[in-house]
Amino acid sequence: MEQQPIQLKEKEEEINLRQLFEQYAYYWKWFVLAVILSVGIAIVYLRYAQKTYSTTAKILLKDEKSASAGELAGITELSSMGFGGTRSAYVADQIEVLSSRRLMRKVVDMHNLNVTYILKGNIRSSEILEKEMPFFLQPQGNQDSIRVSLQVILKENSTLHITDLVSGEKLVANFDKNLKIGKNSVIFRRGASKKINPNAEYIVNVLPKNWAVDANLAAISISPNKETQSYIVNFSMISVLGNKAELILNSLIDVYNADLTNDKMRMTRATSDFINKRLMIISKDLSGADEEAAEFKSNNAMVDMATEAGVFLNTASDNDKKVLEYRTQLQLVDHMNDYLRNQEVGKLLPSNIGLQDASIGSSIEAYNKLVLERDDLLKSASDQNPAVVALNESITESDKNIRQSLRNYQKVTQLALNSIQQKSNEIRGRISSIPSQEQGFKKISRQQQIVESLYLLLLQKREESEVKAAATPDNLKIIDAAYGNGTPVSPKKPIVLFGALVAGFLIPFVIFYLKFLLDNKIHSRKDIEEIVKIPVLGEIPSAEDTIVHLNDRSSLAEAFRILRTNMNFMFGAEKKDASKVVFVTSTISGEGKSFVTTNLAQILSMSGKRVVLIGADIRSPKVLDYLGLSHLQHTNVGITQFLINPEMNVDNIIIKKPGNYDFDVIYSGYIAPNPAELLMNGHFDDVIKYTREHYDYILVDTAPVSLVTDTLLIAHNSDLTLYVSRVNYLDKRLLQVPRELYLDSKLKNLAAVVNDVDFARGYGYGYGYGYGYGDKEKKKKSTLAQLWQSIKDRLNIK
Repeated sequence: MEQQPIQLKEKEEEINLRQLFEQYAYYWKWFVLAVILSVGIAIVYLRYAQKTYSTTAKILLKDEKSASAGELAGITELSSMGFGGTRSAYVADQIEVLSSRRLMRKVVDMHNLNVTYILKGNIRSSEILEKEMPFFLQPQGNQDSIRVSLQVILKENSTLHITDLVSGEKLVANFDKNLKIGKNSVIFRRGASKKINPNAEYIVNVLPKNWAVDANLAAISISPNKETQSYIVNFSMISVLGNKAELILNSLIDVYNADLTNDKMRMTRATSDFINKRLMIISKDLSGADEEAAEFKSNNAMVDMATEAGVFLNTASDNDKKVLEYRTQLQLVDHMNDYLRNQEVGKLLPSNIGLQDASIGSSIEAYNKLVLERDDLLKSASDQNPAVVALNESITESDKNIRQSLRNYQKVTQLALNSIQQKSNEIRGRISSIPSQEQGFKKISRQQQIVESLYLLLLQKREESEVKAAATPDNLKIIDAAYGNGTPVSPKKPIVLFGALVAGFLIPFVIFYLKFLLDNKIHSRKDIEEIVKIPVLGEIPSAEDTIVHLNDRSSLAEAFRILRTNMNFMFGAEKKDASKVVFVTSTISGEGKSFVTTNLAQILSMSGKRVVLIGADIRSPKVLDYLGLSHLQHTNVGITQFLINPEMNVDNIIIKKPGNYDFDVIYSGYIAPNPAELLMNGHFDDVIKYTREHYDYILVDTAPVSLVTDTLLIAHNSDLTLYVSRVNYLDKRLLQVPRELYLDSKLKNLAAVVNDVDFARGYGYGYGYGYGYGDKEKKKKSTLAQLWQSIKDRLNIK
């Protein structure tokens, strides 16, 4: 027992969904038309819209620090694993360099990217690369201020017909000739393409180079790899011309690589220059030491006494090696101090010249890095730039640190040298037996060895520097050169077509939804059943004919037959054989109550019943008009005359079976100035009493109940009141009128008739009429007329 309400609710919901679907399905042709139009527009848009393509590239940076060997390399690797993030910082710095206007300016200069060429088409124009053009333009003068827009046509005689799109001036020019356009000068050159189309129109735009730099930088996206410690850098560029994007990205990578290589070469050249200068000086010292040794041996007629003095000099030999090493270091410190005194602050310093103090080498390397960074910044900034000032201060501080480190290292080395020389003096006392000539020669030989070792060291460093310069590895590795797959990223065909398909369904749906939302008219018997809560005896379909004919099998006739049958259930058993008075009324005029009354009279008379039709709407009589008997109102009296003169016989106002109709008519008569007062005098009851005695059915066409009180004044005479409501005509809010009349019992045995129902719209629960029969009138129409009427019905064209 508890499950039944749930089932009823589900069934009602299913009916509502079906009704909603049918309500929209009635306009299916509008949906199809909207889809066809939207998809057609999308196809045209995809055909002629400007397409943009994505071009990508990928490189691997090579950081020299990450490749360093020894303990410092291990520390660097450890810091890169989470204690400082040096790799991420390095990649971020290089991305900033790649995104600099300085490098992009070089790319723009390399390929003249501030000049664009566009081939003008009938509908859409397309950009062309300079290398594919039969000509190209060279701007003259200041490239940062020029701005020209030209339309150019190249004729077969190699003449250029030019139109200045700014001023409208027309010119004729030849190749390799200076051409004045406004305040700017340009020269046209022959291009790589030899194909000349005399009908082709080209648009040549020249922009300031700074504008071209900014535009290209805005179109390029440079990002690091997703991995935090990765050295991979990704490039992406959106452009209408994929070949141009490939050219720009590849050129940017090449320019960046060349820029890094140039910085390294500058440092290498500075080191080589320093070593070469020192070699020139030490070569002279070495030559002097050799000449002194040869002269000493010649003057003293010396022989080889190494074997004899070997026993005594073994101990001194070790000390001499240390003395040699310390003196060599002191010589290098002296040379470095001399270089610093003769070199102004802010210039590159030689690195890795043989000093054993690692801190001095790292200080020099940090100093050179600051100098290079400042020089790069000076390319795009002035001396007063805060960043440049800060770098200069850092360079000065670093220079002081290097000088102080050299002084400290010189003092430590000198102390060690003094200590080892003291030990050497003790040993000399022990070998005093060695001939003074040998001692003198050793002194000269020792000096010769010191100069020779320093000379060999410098030669070795120079060779290392030259090898490094000649075998410098690339600063980066190109993983993927710039490449575009040729598939446009915008507009995306699947998305546009899907969006068009959705829009094709959505636009009419929204329109009809708003239409239904704002529509407050009644559309079906369901509206009456929900609001008024009275039984609906019938639904009258829309029809072209206003009257049912004899032996009519149309849907209109079947609807009135159903109404006739349902009426009999409303009278009850006591009224089975008695006369029945049926009032027909409505809320407002125009709902078809006279139409329903006349056709109901026709249907009842066809069944052999005695029927009289009374036109009780004495304010707006329409009964005779619906019957096509308007001429009879001039020759007959009606209700109004009887109410004024009740002595008149009721039979005198009855029109007996007029025309081809098988029922009698009492029409309303002329329009009286006081209809309500006439109906209140009680004589209308006499008419009803008389007709009850002579007819089976008395159909009374009354006035609308919401406008006047006429119907309520005579409502006590009715056995059944048919309340006619016209769909798509009556405002739902006016259904409160019959609801109140029903609740207050002001109209007896109230039931509803829904008029002008179009069952094809999907409203209500109707299934249509005329099963097995066609409409004879429609069959008589021509095929073309039927087609046009069907289109109008489907598209809801009134």
